[in-house]
Amino acid sequence: MQRNAFTVVVIFLAAAAAIVSIPFVSSHDFKLNGSVLELDESNFDEAISSFDYVFVDFYAPWCGHCKRLSPELDKAAPILAQLDKPILIAKVNADKHRSFTEKYDVDGFPTLKLFMHGVPTDYSGSRKAESIVRYLKKFAAPDVSFLESDSAIIDFIETAGTDGPIFIGFGLDKTSVEGFAKKYKKNVWFSIAKDFSEEVMITYDFDKVPALVALHPKYNGRSVFYGPFEEAFLEDFIKQNLLPLIMPVNYDTLKLLRDDERKVVVTVLKDETDQNSFELIKILRAAASANRDLIFVYVGLKQFEGFVDPFDIDSKTKLPRMLIWEKGEEYYMVVGSENFDEEDQASQVSRFLQGYREGKVIRKRFKGPSFIGFINSLISINTVYLVVFVVALIMLVQYMTRTEEEEIPPMKQTEEVLDEGSSAAESESGREYQPGDKED
Repeated sequence: MQRNAFTVVVIFLAAAAAIVSIPFVSSHDFKLNGSVLELDESNFDEAISSFDYVFVDFYAPWCGHCKRLSPELDKAAPILAQLDKPILIAKVNADKHRSFTEKYDVDGFPTLKLFMHGVPTDYSGSRKAESIVRYLKKFAAPDVSFLESDSAIIDFIETAGTDGPIFIGFGLDKTSVEGFAKKYKKNVWFSIAKDFSEEVMITYDFDKVPALVALHPKYNGRSVFYGPFEEAFLEDFIKQNLLPLIMPVNYDTLKLLRDDERKVVVTVLKDETDQNSFELIKILRAAASANRDLIFVYVGLKQFEGFVDPFDIDSKTKLPRMLIWEKGEEYYMVVGSENFDEEDQASQVSRFLQGYREGKVIRKRFKGPSFIGFINSLISINTVYLVVFVVALIMLVQYMTRTEEEEIPPMKQTEEVLDEGSSAAESESGREYQPGDKED
């Protein structure tokens, strides 16, 4: 009897050991092979828990913008799969699987989200492969990179790309910037350089350590901070250098402006590319360095007339012209500085800033329809509302310009043409718009 009991125990333990020795096999075979993975309700949760970083495209098969995005994701996927911390790109037919995608606030197509350890964060940047890769590399990189040679510094800057901002602490302790690196991780690259040559100090224009250098490679921007390296002073420097000293107004830079609380000094030029404009931009860069509480931008009438028009500026306006914009529906003109001459523009810029600080200003409102609606359309705010706004505006104009005897004809369909970062609601022939069908 005892022998039988002992035999049963041995068999049980052997079976248990066999079960433990069998490796766990996922019910879904996910392969990080550089291709875009198709997910659905049956495997989505397992996928985002199997990888630290999963970039998901919630799409609809009928969506034109989704179709244009698909090959860009195919280009980005193999690059991201080869990172030290690989990132998986996946897609979900959110039009078909609305029952579970609604919990992720997927109310338009395409909706792009990065799941970090299962937690989603929205992506609203460019939809080109190069920009997607650059953005996602930032999340896979360490909060603070350690650079131990001149070549490591060069490699770090190359990896970070040209958009910036890039912060390099020369001779600083990691603890001094670690908290800020985590706080601003979405947009900023941080590093600490310990071993570097005198040539590096010349290249990045600092002459002592410790020093924190801020770089904006695209705009050839560079600022140096020598301390004090206390939390409040450090954060002031970092916040002031999240944007370059001066930048042109375009679709990408408008996205940057919306998150900054500072007022904007707008300089309107006839053409950004002519020699006179280059000379004035140099003067503005120097002024921006001395007036960090303001953002300095410039825009050419030739390059971006749609932005300039609400400021009541057209081809007949004498340019260049400077004004202060609060990023709302109002702006300020400085008395005595309405227009600039070609001679001694440095003094004229100085008088403009002095007049503004002394309160010698005239407040003005934008002309025409809501300018903020226009700006929102450029920075990928829900464009369905923009289409509704435009259609309503057209109806109002039609109504006001017709005589009482005229019969109002049926309204024609209106199509919005937007930039690559924006979208317009698309539908199949005969398919009515429904909640969730918007793009962006």
